[in-house]
Formats: sequence, C-alpha cells, structure tokens
Amino acid sequence: MAIEIEEEEPKKVYYVGSCEKDIKKFPTDVADDIASAIDMVAHGEEPDDFKPMKSVGAGVYEIRERDGDTWYRVFYVAKLGDTVYVLHAFRKNQNKTPPKDLATGQQRYKLAVQLAAGE
Repeated sequence: MAIEIEEEEPKKVYYVGSCEKDIKKFPTDVADDIASAIDMVAHGEEPDDFKPMKSVGAGVYEIRERDGDTWYRVFYVAKLGDTVYVLHAFRKNQNKTPPKDLATGQQRYKLAVQLAAGE
C-alpha cells in the first residue's frame, strides 16, 4: 500500500510598495536569483543566503545577493499568516545598511502587519 504525501500549497507572495518594480531594475541574473529565493521561502524553504533583520521587525529576514562591488538586498517576512510579504528591495555599496533603507523596511513591515490582520 502506497502512502501519499500531501504537499502543502505555497504561501502567497505580496510585494509591498515598489518592491516588485525595484527588483526588476536589478541585473537580470540578480533578479532571477532573488525571485528563486522568494519562491523557496513561499514553499517553506530557506534561501541560500539570508540573515535575520530584527531591527526591521519581528520575523523579518534579508535575502542577500552580490554582483561585483554592488550588494542587493530584499527584506521579507513570512510569519504573517499564509503570505510572504516582500517589504523592501534595494542596492548598496557599503557594509552597513543605510538608515533610510532600514526605515523603509520598518514602515512597510508595519503595513504588512496591518494587511495580515485584515485592516
């Protein structure tokens, strides 16, 4: 007798603000890698290169990609119901995340919490 393993439906992906457009402005290979990483998260897997971003919000992580001297970052939260909220996508040329990008992530995190609560 064969046992059927039921696969879970992937989570929905919701791009907050201009995230989707911002990712499309990245170099094609970087944008493709980020899209794959977001898809992995939607399927309950961990992306290849990510780290927690507690300074942005509870459960927020950062997908990390690099292309030469430029770093590409995407903040997301996957612990708000059945949706992965992509909060902010940006490029940087320094080790430290610029305060304006942290602030954008924090604002969009608050919005995602409201959206998840049905407000």
